[in-house]
Amino acid sequence: MDKDENKTKKNSDKSETKKNETKNVKKDDKKVEDEITEKTVTKNDEMEEKKVELKIEKSDTVIEKNVPKKKKKVNSNIVIILVISILLSFVCGMLGAFLINKLTGANSVENVVKHITTSELVENSISSSVDKVYNSTVMVVTSLDGKEAATGTGFIYKIEGNKTYIITNNHVIADGDAVKVEFNDNDKKIDATIVGGDKYADIAVLTIETKEEYKAVEIGDNEELKLGDTIFTVGTPMGKNYKGTVTKGILSGKDRMVDVSISTNAAADYYMKVIQIDAAVNPGNSGGPLCDVSGKVIGVISLKIVEDRVEGMGFAIPIEDALKYAKTIETGGSISRPYIGISMVELDQEYYLWQNRIMIPEEAEDGIAVVSVEKDSPASQAGLKKGDIIFEIAGEHTSNIAEFRYELYRHEVGETVEVKFYRKDKITKAKITLGKNPNNS
Repeated sequence: MDKDENKTKKNSDKSETKKNETKNVKKDDKKVEDEITEKTVTKNDEMEEKKVELKIEKSDTVIEKNVPKKKKKVNSNIVIILVISILLSFVCGMLGAFLINKLTGANSVENVVKHITTSELVENSISSSVDKVYNSTVMVVTSLDGKEAATGTGFIYKIEGNKTYIITNNHVIADGDAVKVEFNDNDKKIDATIVGGDKYADIAVLTIETKEEYKAVEIGDNEELKLGDTIFTVGTPMGKNYKGTVTKGILSGKDRMVDVSISTNAAADYYMKVIQIDAAVNPGNSGGPLCDVSGKVIGVISLKIVEDRVEGMGFAIPIEDALKYAKTIETGGSISRPYIGISMVELDQEYYLWQNRIMIPEEAEDGIAVVSVEKDSPASQAGLKKGDIIFEIAGEHTSNIAEFRYELYRHEVGETVEVKFYRKDKITKAKITLGKNPNNS
């Protein structure tokens, strides 16, 4: 019994122990479950927080993406405002120009054009410039004993009352006794009066009766010209069939000194200061206007070099010189030039020197030899003699007759000039009071 009871007790103790262990296991399991649940909740919370952050970040991104759209909208508004402002400015400008033109008249445009300098004028065509001078240019027809002797060109430079003044070259009218002119726009010949001319200046003046449609040319200024500037001429080359011909070129040179022969002598008689051009110049152009690109007259066509080896070299008398000569001719009919009263030959004309028994000193390299001295002339009164070799006048060296005449004719009648010359082998000086040439030669 006792043994049975002990066994029974032991068995009950064992079952109690098992129950307690089972309870402890359950407690531990529950504790583990609680921990797992807590961790799960924590993870879920973290997941939720991350989701919230992601949503916030996404919403921020959306906001950032939406911001440029607002800027684009603002920029497009600014562009529209600028376009409208430009259009309004253009319309207002055009309206203002229209009102100014109405108030000031069309002449304002012409005044602006007049103030444009030659060098600033853009050349596309010179037709408008040609129009300014074309109908003021005439063909000059010279006759001798009723027969045509020569043709040339001239142009109206002045209108005073019932007289219209035309300038041309002296050599165009020199060999005739009557002159007629013909305008470019018609074939009617008009009788002209010869006022006078000068063979050294190669300028002559004609007059015709004034009519309402006649118009004088506009005068230019050579000081404003530059080498390479565009120029043009209007003339009658080769006779009536080519009346009103226009040729164009450039200004090739200024203040050229060209020797001119006005006698049958081969030697040059005179030096002429001229403008050099490359525009085509032919017989019949003589006396015509040389114009700048704006249509102002800057010279009078006079001559060209006629040699087989030379091409494209024409010359014109500067308008300032031509008008000075024309004014003198208007008042007196001819230009009164100074003279000293000597006959002369150049030092290379050995036959004439030998014929007149004139010996040239070794020291004399160039100059002019005095062949004879007129009685009671300025040279005679100053003491010049046959055989003197003049090489300087008024401080300017003269190596030939053309240079001597050019320097002499730069002075006025009544002036006193000093000349230097060789007499045998000595240099001598003399002062000469210039007289009036009775023959203008």
